[in-house]
Amino acid sequence: MGQGLNAFSRDLAIDLGTANTLVYVDGKGIALEEPSVVAVQKGRGGALGDVLSVGREAWEMLGRTPGNIAAVRPLKNGVITDFRMAEEMLRSFIHKAAGSKGFFKPRILACVPSGVTEVEKRAVYESARAAGGREVYLLSEPLAAALGAGLPVMEATGSMIIDIGGGTTEVAVLSMGGLVKSTSIKVAGDQMDVAIATYLKETHGLLIGDQSAEHLKLELGCAIPFPSPKQARIKGRNMSSGVPEEISVTSLEIGQALAPALKRILESIQQTLSGTPPELSSDILERGIVLCGGGSQLHGFAQLIQETTGVECVVDHDPMRCVVRGAGMALEDALLLNRVALA
Repeated sequence: MGQGLNAFSRDLAIDLGTANTLVYVDGKGIALEEPSVVAVQKGRGGALGDVLSVGREAWEMLGRTPGNIAAVRPLKNGVITDFRMAEEMLRSFIHKAAGSKGFFKPRILACVPSGVTEVEKRAVYESARAAGGREVYLLSEPLAAALGAGLPVMEATGSMIIDIGGGTTEVAVLSMGGLVKSTSIKVAGDQMDVAIATYLKETHGLLIGDQSAEHLKLELGCAIPFPSPKQARIKGRNMSSGVPEEISVTSLEIGQALAPALKRILESIQQTLSGTPPELSSDILERGIVLCGGGSQLHGFAQLIQETTGVECVVDHDPMRCVVRGAGMALEDALLLNRVALA
């Protein structure tokens, strides 16, 4: 891949996420970052028909569409659950990122969670092919994230990465271009949003949508309390009266709502560390842990991981783009791609 391999097409690396999709164009860099959402017209009997919009425009329709329009998220927990919608979404994103100047279909490098089955890998492969990929390669998300974070994953030394995305949290110890020990759990950003919405329903009798829950997570979400508690106003529907209502919520409440999810993530980190060979454990103790993905932005989460494990933990300088950045590195280096691409 990379320079001069095909002057008539742009090869692409794709971080196909549950919440967001990022596309890296060979020789150009990150060209697209959009929500992984498709808005479609509903036909008779509720069948999904024509695609109306994809990405950010479709995301703005979530929870706001009339009965004849559905906003669909083609991925759940890091894997494709709606093949046709995933294909439509990828085709749109590929066109947006690479344009229509190329004479040939692009090669595509797509990232997948470490815990996917062969069937789930095949779904990503087939979707990328159907969306216009001439050749499709797959790359493990934690390996891509580690490359993007600048960890020496191709060397005979231990590196550890934690990637908290929308659908999955990936915890991995890497060495010599491969995963030595990894844990993939379906507890991540989406599940945190659900936890916040459930908490408000149970404690305040307020129903809120996905976007409102995500807004509260970003504004008040914390793994350890803020030095001074923060507050935010949130609008929703009162469960008893059925009328709109606005209430005040504190960061202490949101922290309480997120605590069970964070506990599960911490358990997966400790599980991964406990299964790591002693020689690599000493490397990790010396080098530390790198945290990336949307969940890394929770206040104090790196500190909580450090306090729980006894290993220094730092957040990558650009945590949301770690995976696509690493995939782009592999895309532009044929030798590296041959070493890290999945069968």
